Amino acid sequence: MTSKKDMRRLDLVVPYQEPGPKGGETAAELSSTLSSTLPMAAIFTRNRYIGWASVVLSIQSWLGESEDAARSSSAGTPGYFTVGMSLMALAVTYLPMFLPPPPNQRGAGTPAPTGA
Repeated sequence: MTSKKDMRRLDLVVPYQEPGPKGGETAAELSSTLSSTLPMAAIFTRNRYIGWASVVLSIQSWLGESEDAARSSSAGTPGYFTVGMSLMALAVTYLPMFLPPPPNQRGAGTPAPTGA
């Protein structure tokens, strides 16, 4: 017959302690910030170089994302979303090449006053 007595010693139990944050967290946050803000800068300035840089940095940020960072992301945006945003920003920078603006069209401002 087997004994029902618990053979584990309570004085040898080590409580679980969650490991502290790693030192590379600030680099990941900077990369995430750049991959989120560069597409906006590319859209505002319509600069193709900024658009391509945003695509490269967002793909790099997505591939370098760990499972822990993806699960408990402080920003809340997944990596594939930033890649999609940067590709859309790149498409916006090339948009005038495929859909040129109408010639001789000015803004819808007020007409210039005539001198009377």
